[in-house]
Amino acid sequence: MPRILVVEDEVDISTSLSYSLKAIGYEVQVAERGEAALENVASFRPDLVLLDVMLPDISGFDVCRRIRANPGGVQPAVIMLTAKSQELSRVAGFEVGADDYVTKPFSIRELVLRIDARLKARRPVAEPGPAAQPAELERVKVGPLEIDRAEHRVFVNGEEIRVSPLEMRLLLFLVRTPGKMRSRKELLTEVWGYHPEVSSRTLDTHVKRIRDKFGASGDLIQTVRGVGYRLAVRGEPGTQKTGTTTPARKG
Repeated sequence: MPRILVVEDEVDISTSLSYSLKAIGYEVQVAERGEAALENVASFRPDLVLLDVMLPDISGFDVCRRIRANPGGVQPAVIMLTAKSQELSRVAGFEVGADDYVTKPFSIRELVLRIDARLKARRPVAEPGPAAQPAELERVKVGPLEIDRAEHRVFVNGEEIRVSPLEMRLLLFLVRTPGKMRSRKELLTEVWGYHPEVSSRTLDTHVKRIRDKFGASGDLIQTVRGVGYRLAVRGEPGTQKTGTTTPARKG
């Protein structure tokens, strides 16, 4: 079963979370301090971290930043837990690499649904085309954007850009159909794993972060106002996949 690390210094909350998650079937460890959490990430290797923002030694933001700064191994999903509901706090969490944000007090049922969505989103994005060979999908290039799936690396104009696992998943989903608009509902369902009826500003925040990282090439991800997003083709000859060339789509 998936492994979950609960990082929470309030004993009542951590005990309740641990009991509820173990009852469902998850393997759970608890850490009450940020430094202990970082040690547990290395030893326990959780699939997901429930991370409180207010910790007694270092902030949850710093813990998340240090998790994302570690290039070794598979990155866990991170859900931030906080009593703060201001948008600034949510944005700060996403900026350091959090995948989701839950405000206290929360229901265990809602939290479990979000955990399931994050774990589902860790699965690789299915690539279209039954005739596609794995070797053809390891490296993909659209205009100045180049993605190496095997090594989890992204390049823009030849310069490497660090991205989180969720940002990589979003880029891979968009790069499958360059030039085609993907609706907000479609992206939230396929990339985040949310129920189709759930609306969230998480998508907008992650797109903004990717654009900021892309710098002058941030307009590669275009907004279709009120509908969704598309990966711009910019008149390039097409999407190249390890030596193959596909004609670019118009529009």
